[in-house]
Amino acid sequence: MPEKIAILGIGLIGGSLALGLKERTDAVVVGYDRSEKDLRYAMAIGAVDDWTTSLPRAVSDADMIVIALPVGQIKQMIETLAKLPLKPSCIVTDVGSTKSEIMEASRKLKEKGIVFIGGHPMAGSHQSGIQAARSLLFENAYYVLTPDPEASLWEVQKVSQLLYKATRAELVIMDAAHHDRIVGAISHLPHIIAAGLVNVVGNYNEENEWFHRLAAGGFRDLTRIGASHPVMWRDILLSNRKALLKLMDDWIAKMVEVRSAISDGEQEQIEAFFSRSRRLRQQLPDKKRRGILEPRYECHVDVPDQPGVIGKIATLLGNENINISNLEVMENREEIPGVLKIAFKKEKDYLAAISVLRREGLEVFSEDESWEESKV
Repeated sequence: MPEKIAILGIGLIGGSLALGLKERTDAVVVGYDRSEKDLRYAMAIGAVDDWTTSLPRAVSDADMIVIALPVGQIKQMIETLAKLPLKPSCIVTDVGSTKSEIMEASRKLKEKGIVFIGGHPMAGSHQSGIQAARSLLFENAYYVLTPDPEASLWEVQKVSQLLYKATRAELVIMDAAHHDRIVGAISHLPHIIAAGLVNVVGNYNEENEWFHRLAAGGFRDLTRIGASHPVMWRDILLSNRKALLKLMDDWIAKMVEVRSAISDGEQEQIEAFFSRSRRLRQQLPDKKRRGILEPRYECHVDVPDQPGVIGKIATLLGNENINISNLEVMENREEIPGVLKIAFKKEKDYLAAISVLRREGLEVFSEDESWEESKV
């Protein structure tokens, strides 16, 4: 008999997981959400077999429950589930981007004899909602599981195998605190830094509008994540405050060290700072791997900024069936090669475009090459 899986929250993550389950498993998927409109849409696209706005009905006799809600709502949902008559063999998991606080809250389920296995699919999109859901959202991304230490191997394997079938993600087992420190360093802290830069420059711009006028290229790329959802990130940071406070202390100490080197004119120390950064950046794993932020494939083309250029390039690529995601004329090119930035969603289009444009005699700077070295 097919297992019943209840997805609590039919948004981007919950909807994508539901689609994967329907496409690649024989599970019966029931969707729960406060939005009847979103639930009807999920039903229309085949993401769920049934839907309801009644939580008790959604989880009744469920073999597995997936809490696909924002971090700020997961603990409350766990408390609510602990009060409901769940199936004794039911396993509950979540998709929250922080884990220690959620695992602590899951003790209420444990007291009721219900197994909780924390989860975090490390993939997403700049879009949100069930309308943006797709069954392969998590493919090749890491999907971290943080099981309760007392969970049986069979229970962990059951969740892992089901999620792998549904998502095609790379499942990883990790301690909750370890997860929070890592994700805090590679995602949460960068969001704070990006938002901090945007706010500081925004203050300067109130006195002189040229700060924003000249803010292009590197500044825009570096601060892209500074435009993230305020409420969502408020809840994430507060949920991961223990790990983040230590990480922020380390960051502040590093900035004090660099400030001191600049103040004292320590040339070797400043150069060593950037040399180590450059070396470590080049050692990062394949940047095309999907992660918390979707990969972007971009190249810059050196062309004259004149009428007809964009049309010429778009036609060249279109004739080769190469899909362009976005085109941007660089108004300020400090530290940016090429006047035209072209973005692609797929690596094959990105590589093909570079080949076609160079074949036509255009100078193309790819993100895999060091423009800094070409200037020397």
